[in-house]
Amino acid sequence: MRILVAPDKFKGSLTATQAATAITEGVLRVYPQAEVVNFPIADGGEGTLEAVYLAGFEKQQTTVTSPLGAVVEAEWALGDVGSRITAVIESTTASGLGLMQPSTPNALDAHSFGTGELISAALDAGVSEIIIGLGGSAMTDGGMGAIRALGLKVRDAFGHDIALGGGALSEAATVDSSEMDPRLQDVAIRLAVDVQNGLHGPGGAAHVYGPQKGADQDAVDLLDTGLQRWSTLLDQASGRQSNLPGAGAAGGFPAPFLAFTHATIESGYALVASLTGLTEQLASFDLVITGEGSMDAQSLQGKAPIALARAAAERGIAVIALAGRIMIDKQELALQGVSATAQILDLAQWTSGVPDAEDAMANAALYLRSAAAQTLAAGSAPLVKPRPGALLSETTKLPASTGAGGRVAS
Repeated sequence: MRILVAPDKFKGSLTATQAATAITEGVLRVYPQAEVVNFPIADGGEGTLEAVYLAGFEKQQTTVTSPLGAVVEAEWALGDVGSRITAVIESTTASGLGLMQPSTPNALDAHSFGTGELISAALDAGVSEIIIGLGGSAMTDGGMGAIRALGLKVRDAFGHDIALGGGALSEAATVDSSEMDPRLQDVAIRLAVDVQNGLHGPGGAAHVYGPQKGADQDAVDLLDTGLQRWSTLLDQASGRQSNLPGAGAAGGFPAPFLAFTHATIESGYALVASLTGLTEQLASFDLVITGEGSMDAQSLQGKAPIALARAAAERGIAVIALAGRIMIDKQELALQGVSATAQILDLAQWTSGVPDAEDAMANAALYLRSAAAQTLAAGSAPLVKPRPGALLSETTKLPASTGAGGRVAS
């Protein structure tokens, strides 16, 4: 039996690689003779670079500008994909929320200039393709900072350059692309996105994600007004449409690239899976075990574990999903191709007698290992007979509950 262990990160607790290691240890307690392949996954957000490094891409480092103007060292990746030299950029390394403290002033001032500097570094390396993973961003600037780092001029009604940051977008009156880096027209720019939000409006970047970045309601309204103005200017200047589904990712980052380059919005999971070879290898497995820190409504928009489950189900492969917490009922998960689930929060609750999220996060590897072993030993994936007595080396067991959000379901 070949088992694919392919989790995303458990944010705040485990990297995808650490999660895969813990799950594999649990699997081998039950099926010691199985061939287990670790394959950390990502969907364009944090963890994308980790996934492509493991696939053979080389780590690069460039000094760039942080969301609030500090100098930071940001990583990106370079590799050969067929006949193409490909750069992989994870916007969080240069423009991520982890680089600033969320607050209303910061939400208005944060910008994507540093990610534009990474794109410039990739162009300097002579690439023919740039893949930009979007997620976990600090800014709501509609990608203005990034495209300005590449030469676009954005001016107010008096002809002055406006400030960086989404809070200044409402002052924009003209855009001038005459000095943009001409190399942008010679490369394929592929934007890895795991959401379908538009650029502005009630479901847009400011209203949906602005509060996570510290924006209060007044700031959200200002940011949204700016994004509407920005979209109008981009469309008028380019003759293209910037407000497509997914354009609201990473604070609206895709918008100017859709307007002025040959950029395309693509599924983050599908892009990373193709880069790492997962797409080609998937059919060779008998069972897939995936997971992430929180499996919730956003997971259904195309985040890596659910996207992987769908792809596996299309090939008739059983899927087990493990998560820190699961907020999707088992019927919905079954529709996504998930055969069985377990959440490690149940283990922390079971051992302490009360829900203990802090314990679950602090000891995520222990509980994840236990959840993998218990789920398999319970017969959720009866592909081979479990080794006698191979439940858990720990005394911990999952509670018997199988209700909605549930935790051991077959």
